[in-house]
Amino acid sequence: MDEALELEVGCIVLEIGAGSGWHASTIAEIVAPTDAKEKEWGHVYTVERVPELAKFARRNIERAGYGNRVAVICGDGSLGYLEKSPYDRILVTAAAPDVPEPLVKQLKNGGILVIPVGGLHFYQTLVRVKKKDGKVFKENLGGVAFVPLIGKHGFKP
Repeated sequence: MDEALELEVGCIVLEIGAGSGWHASTIAEIVAPTDAKEKEWGHVYTVERVPELAKFARRNIERAGYGNRVAVICGDGSLGYLEKSPYDRILVTAAAPDVPEPLVKQLKNGGILVIPVGGLHFYQTLVRVKKKDGKVFKENLGGVAFVPLIGKHGFKP
């Protein structure tokens, strides 16, 4: 998924679904590597809807040394995180019935969004969305199976 995002040093990234914090840390290593100057660093904002998981992710990210490059937010990821938008890249680590419109709106022109899209329990497709000149282009990257994205623009709890 990191490869599908075409990450680069300096990217501002929104991740939906922090989980343990591991994936946000891998992104931070790419967009804000320790061998780059801090002023060149990107940043990762990761949104987790489950408060206990948000705390767990925050602790793991701090222990791994990425606390200054990753911010953990507890909230409805299907809404994105408007406060720090627009984003160069958006990664969603849970399947949605369709690409949530708030995420597309929060993506910069020239940005990339990667998201599993499909049914609640069955086949899903990993979709790469590219935004160029105000237009949205979708690409099928193959079949996947993810937990559901729960929220206003995902599956209902």
